[in-house]
Amino acid sequence: MSFTPTFNLINELRWRGLLHDMFPETEQLLQRELVSGYVGFDPTADSLHVGNLVPVMLLRLLQQAGHRPIVLVGGATGLVGDPSGKSSERNLLDKEQLAHNQLAIKNQLQKFLDFSDAPNAAEMVNNFDWFQQFNFLDFIRDVGKHISVNYMMAKDSVKNRMETGISFTEFSYQLIQGYDFAHLYKHKNCKLQMGGSDQWGNITTGTELVRRMHGGEAFALTAPLLTKSDGSKFGKSEGGNVWLDPEKTSPYAFYQFWLNVSDDDAVKLIKVFGSFNESETMEHIKQHQEAPHARHLQKCLAQEVTTLVHSKEAYEMAVTTSSILFGNPTINEIVSVGKHNFLQAMDGVPRFTMDAQKLAAGIPLLELLAVDSAVFSSKGEARKMVQSNAVSLNKTKTANPDAIIDHSALLFDSFILVQKGKKNYYLLEI
Repeated sequence: MSFTPTFNLINELRWRGLLHDMFPETEQLLQRELVSGYVGFDPTADSLHVGNLVPVMLLRLLQQAGHRPIVLVGGATGLVGDPSGKSSERNLLDKEQLAHNQLAIKNQLQKFLDFSDAPNAAEMVNNFDWFQQFNFLDFIRDVGKHISVNYMMAKDSVKNRMETGISFTEFSYQLIQGYDFAHLYKHKNCKLQMGGSDQWGNITTGTELVRRMHGGEAFALTAPLLTKSDGSKFGKSEGGNVWLDPEKTSPYAFYQFWLNVSDDDAVKLIKVFGSFNESETMEHIKQHQEAPHARHLQKCLAQEVTTLVHSKEAYEMAVTTSSILFGNPTINEIVSVGKHNFLQAMDGVPRFTMDAQKLAAGIPLLELLAVDSAVFSSKGEARKMVQSNAVSLNKTKTANPDAIIDHSALLFDSFILVQKGKKNYYLLEI
């Protein structure tokens, strides 16, 4: 059966900045036949995070080009631990936790890939399914004999750990991952493995095993590791990983993460994660560069990725919720987003508690701001700021320092949102 790709995948990866290295003839292979290609994910958590999105995009683009993506969830390799890019041994997970994590990851990947019955439908496999058939002696006899210790020690992931120490468990990781490729080549006709540039050593061990065990030719392709313009690792916020699971990172916080990337990073990221073609992407970049203050790219990026990872509805609610902090909503508009979304927007905002009985009787505003809470250090400071029109309650300016605050000021019967100046927010809670 003849095959014509939807587009040239390698050209697509090049302009998007997603091509770091590949085997010779990889582009020709992808142009002449339907190729099954895989990426491996170790299920060390029950959610993927933003740092995992580059290999996910590799699979997504592979499928959009007409090829067949295979997602390998490493139920077996997750029990061992990959030394690549790590300076110390990692805590290992039990089988029950790994099984839970695998299911959660599969549910997330279904938003990116088509697992239907199409000729190039995505497939998910678990390497524990074939490794559980091995005993140790069979593995070192049938697989280990094909790769020398010298070959394994030459890999950067091993060399970088020789001084600090590496266990046999992690030393053997590349052999185990390499066998995954050999297994998928034999049973799934999988000829391509993709991943981040830090995985090059593990991937090429797999191509070597395909050659030595099956006399076949396999191919490798890696994307550069995504970093910020300051050189730091992309995908983390002040609170750690930015997760795809809405229970770990709310859609609002997820949206804000993308909205707040730097201008330089936005130019790079819109190429990587945007759904626009090359000419459309360049037009968006041009529009941004003509008026950087409008943050056009950041808004496009936040919409694209939040909609893809969560939903259009989650994106729209994140935009609405953002107006609580950055717009001038009415009380009714604040209440309309719901308590859950309101609290998402308040994540990280300093909180103080109010006495419900005192509030029922009425609390003088200055006492509320400087005694019952630490919004201000003194009543004098609070009075001066109120009189200068620099204090808002529930996004409404208050200019009367002698005001009495009671339950009628509560949002959702529980909260009062205090704004001091332009950017300082505090949440008072019963």
